[in-house]
Amino acid sequence: MKTAWGVARRIGGLAIVFFGVTFLIYFCVFALPGDPIRALAGDRPLSEATVNTLRARYHLDEPLIQQYLRYIGGLFRGDFGVNFDGRSVGEQMASRWPVTIALALTAWVIQILLGVVLGLVSALREGKALDKGILAATVLLSSLPVFVLGVSAQLVFGVKLAWFPVAGTSAGWPGSYLLPALVITAFGLAAISRLVRSSVIENLEADYVRTAWAKGLSDRRTVGVHVMRNSLIPTVTFLATDLGYLLGGTVIIEGIFNLPGVGNLLFQAIRAHEGPTVVGISTSLILIFLVTSVVVDAVHALVDPRVRLD
Repeated sequence: MKTAWGVARRIGGLAIVFFGVTFLIYFCVFALPGDPIRALAGDRPLSEATVNTLRARYHLDEPLIQQYLRYIGGLFRGDFGVNFDGRSVGEQMASRWPVTIALALTAWVIQILLGVVLGLVSALREGKALDKGILAATVLLSSLPVFVLGVSAQLVFGVKLAWFPVAGTSAGWPGSYLLPALVITAFGLAAISRLVRSSVIENLEADYVRTAWAKGLSDRRTVGVHVMRNSLIPTVTFLATDLGYLLGGTVIIEGIFNLPGVGNLLFQAIRAHEGPTVVGISTSLILIFLVTSVVVDAVHALVDPRVRLD
């Protein structure tokens, strides 16, 4: 009963966050100065009759709160609206999500593999040169601007060394996705490796580890099974949340590597003043974050019995 009540409270809190954040985004996109209808024509002026007709067609002549409620009503029917060209935002996203998901999952798997290995090595070599070197390298990579690192990787590994395709998805997976995924991975390695490192060091000092060694268990079994199983609990929570950020954080990378994903579509929509597309993509990303949050809480409660949702 307590767990069910905890889940209900959690979902209620997420609902409040959803409506609050989506309204804020909707307000920022449609309440700011400027007329998106006039912006469609560029330097060519539109007649007042045409402007009024288009504004009525897209309900821009209604009060903002009424526009928002109309949009939310469409969401519950699975309708993300249409852009100013009359194209369905949902259909546009549906054709782009496979690229973004493939890129995010590729980066996520690489982050898990490299982050866990680097964190474990750092913990077992605590305070030594290798530990300090891993820390310096990961912090240096994560501190570089994403645009600088992306363009540099593209120039060195794509143009000069020709190890990876420079841009596009013509080579398919994994060829076209490895280099941009590695660039994305660089920004999460420091956090994951340090989290694994601190957890492993903490567990190495626990009583159950000394008991295992006293019983004659090998270092490989003690560390590889017992220590890592307990050390990965906070890491699993972080990685699950990080997947949501990866899905929404590929805008610049998709632009640099010309990958036709949702991030690239969002970038194009912002440049073209396509408010409905910007709001639709932002809403889908919010939903991903919220669903991920619920899943993370549930997984954390399963892997660690000390955690309760009430």
